Amino acid sequence: MGTGKINKKQTDHNFLAYHKTCHSLYHIYSQPPAPFHPLPIFAAMRVLMVCLGNICRSPLAEGILQQRAWEAGLNWSVESAGTNGIHTGEPPHRLSQKVARLNGIDISQQRSRRFSAADFDNFDLIFAMASDVMTDMKRIAGKAYREDKVDLLLNVLHPGKGLDVPDPWYGAEPGYHEVFRLINEACIMLVDTKKQTEQIITSTANDVRMTNDK
Repeated sequence: MGTGKINKKQTDHNFLAYHKTCHSLYHIYSQPPAPFHPLPIFAAMRVLMVCLGNICRSPLAEGILQQRAWEAGLNWSVESAGTNGIHTGEPPHRLSQKVARLNGIDISQQRSRRFSAADFDNFDLIFAMASDVMTDMKRIAGKAYREDKVDLLLNVLHPGKGLDVPDPWYGAEPGYHEVFRLINEACIMLVDTKKQTEQIITSTANDVRMTNDK
């Protein structure tokens, strides 16, 4: 049975708890709305460039695409490989290094490695320098081959034409300059196309998010 007396200690405790609750709610609702953070514009991507020996064409392709991606602010990681494994562990051909260096790109630290079936799991896009390279890739990968990840590099410039980047291995220096020109044009086109596509996708996604937040 109650005594009718007010418990001053309990009342003070309740008042303090109420005051803290009010203060917390004021702090929460008096804050400006959280800023809208758009989705990242450029997603990370791993790209593999493949030729026969990973000594002339694909090292140039690796160096060129990585440079163009950096310049465009793309979070891409580019590597290269060869299908025959003859030059495994060797640096790029001296003329490939020279032509790259003349164009402000250092590929001297690259080392040749052989293409493997596991590359289909490790990379998002794989570009072959020529049709014979693509044939080798299919043979090496077997059931792991992923047609949706593979294309000839020059199809970026000339869709569906199936053009090869010529192998400069047996030729003189001018052939390496021509290979650089072709690969560079393809890499610039690839970067520009991917960048525009991602900007459209990101813009659309951000519009949807802002609409849903209203």
